[in-house]
Amino acid sequence: MVVMRRESSVQEEGEDHVVVIPYPGQGHINPLLQFAKRLASKGLKATMATTPYAIKAITAHNVAVELISDGFDEGGFAEASSVKAYLDSFESAGSRTLTELIKKYENTECPITCVVYDSFLVWALDVAKQNGVCAAAFFTNSAAICSIFCYIHHGMLKVPIETEDLPVKIGGVAELGRDDLPTFLGTPGAYPAYLSMKVNQYNNLSKTDWVLCNSFQALEDEEVKAASELWPAKLIGPMIPSSYLDGRIKGDKGYGASLWKPLCEPCMNWLESKVSESVIYVSFGSMVSLSIKQMEEVAWGLKNCGWSFMWVVRESEQSKLPNEFLDSIQEDKGLVVSWCNQLEVLAHESIGCFVTHCGWNSTTEGLALGVPMVGMPMWADQSTNAKYIEDVWRVGIRAKEDESGVVGREEIERCVGEVMEGERSEEIRRNARKVRKLSREAMSEGGSSDKNIDEFVGQLMSARNKK
Repeated sequence: MVVMRRESSVQEEGEDHVVVIPYPGQGHINPLLQFAKRLASKGLKATMATTPYAIKAITAHNVAVELISDGFDEGGFAEASSVKAYLDSFESAGSRTLTELIKKYENTECPITCVVYDSFLVWALDVAKQNGVCAAAFFTNSAAICSIFCYIHHGMLKVPIETEDLPVKIGGVAELGRDDLPTFLGTPGAYPAYLSMKVNQYNNLSKTDWVLCNSFQALEDEEVKAASELWPAKLIGPMIPSSYLDGRIKGDKGYGASLWKPLCEPCMNWLESKVSESVIYVSFGSMVSLSIKQMEEVAWGLKNCGWSFMWVVRESEQSKLPNEFLDSIQEDKGLVVSWCNQLEVLAHESIGCFVTHCGWNSTTEGLALGVPMVGMPMWADQSTNAKYIEDVWRVGIRAKEDESGVVGREEIERCVGEVMEGERSEEIRRNARKVRKLSREAMSEGGSSDKNIDEFVGQLMSARNKK
């Protein structure tokens, strides 16, 4: 049975009702929930449908919340025996419970008129069409990454990528060397389920009514144009809270979804004691797990760089810290926390550099807030994002791994020093400020992303009126 939970402020009536369905990971929930808030701000009724494990974290204003099942209602992904087992279960249970949800609203004042589904969940498109509902695929990666996997799906790029095929040249995408490619492509046998899921996003895409992507025109215009015949995407990002961009959604200061409890007050009090652009902020996201050796190198690299730093180390990772590290850092110089409100931190004037794993959400947050970056990509799309950070947008530097695949402490010191006070520092900061301005323009009234969202809303209303 599908159980509904609704915030009291959610709009109760309205003819256009959009259900947004994310893959239940932090990096997917955030942009899709933000899109739901955008739609609600434009007069639509917006509902997020997600799993029991993820639903507990969602408290977004003006967005209703409904349950669908992934088949693992107690612990989510952690209960599954493998990635494939989880995805198969989510397709089966998700298809059934999404159908129930659509039928639940069928004879109400607000029947569901559109399903916006995370592009990972291709089955949601089939469910929508089987129930006579419009559908929009929402891609949470960059346009460059989406183009790469689209070309693979259509047989225009073969995997694994062989040495003689390098550098890879695709449409409007920057030339990519082996170290710039998504990890799924160099060694596809290592991640078969994920590679299959990435490529399968395009299986039934011709049946969808809209294709949406969390990027913006001034950032990736060439990338989306080059792939437009195969992947006709509308760029509607960056999908971060309105307070950090256009300010048109009242009180929208956070995503409204966190699978971890943030430590806001201690973080902000510590940052308040620092001078402008003097702090290195370090976070490797919600999924990356560093090796003990890499954790050690990061720790001593930060301590030795001479700048104040705030480092987010999840509780599950803290046992990997060198025993003497925490004792050796002075509290006024280094702060290690288990989690924090990353947007608030990045927006703080004391932050001078963001050391990041280059996940797309973290990358867009750094770009939108104008923070220079040091990229330490680990897997998936992160290497490609790091390539763009350093060589295309020129807003940061990518740290180089040694022969064992570890970024050494000296390399961390070098990169941080270059961003903070090196020869390229001023150019990097100037470019970061420029991209921040372009981000805000895209989401402001009349901006490229705002126009694309308005077009989506207008077409949805038109489709409903024709029925």
